[in-house]
Amino acid sequence: MLDREPRRPRAIGRKPFLKAITSNPSLCTGCRACEMACSFAHTDTFSPDLSRIRIAKDEHRGHDVPVVCRMCRQPACVAACPEAALARSPSGTILLNANLCIGCSLCVDACPHAAVTVHPTGGTPLICDLCSGDPACVPRCATGALRFEDASRAQARRRHRTALPGSGDGSGDGI
Repeated sequence: MLDREPRRPRAIGRKPFLKAITSNPSLCTGCRACEMACSFAHTDTFSPDLSRIRIAKDEHRGHDVPVVCRMCRQPACVAACPEAALARSPSGTILLNANLCIGCSLCVDACPHAAVTVHPTGGTPLICDLCSGDPACVPRCATGALRFEDASRAQARRRHRTALPGSGDGSGDGI
């Protein structure tokens, strides 16, 4: 018998994630052009409060970190919704049925990556939908801190990064 890892069972009826937005916080300058592009793409308004991507700023350390939905395999935000207003699309993005949403914000609390926020007036969740496959934020990032790439490549880089000594120093991808 060969000594190898057991094969993982394949999910039936679920397509793999095709692409995802990944980030390299060490390249982010905190200019927030990505937030403006996102809000304009969704609402025709330039407002960071309406963006699905956020720049988390640590003013004391001078760090700026892009925060965007990571398209989790088992999204806690979807599981937390008591009205089933959130669902995963075939491409892996999280879709909102606003007619079912009661504005309870349990999805916001459930997201382990702080990638879900609430519309300031509507009370519904704001979650990255990858702009239907053509994210407005990525080309607006002048430093290349954001990428839109195959999710499998992003996952491989994350595994490689976590296997390296000192990889938790914040200098790598903030996928």
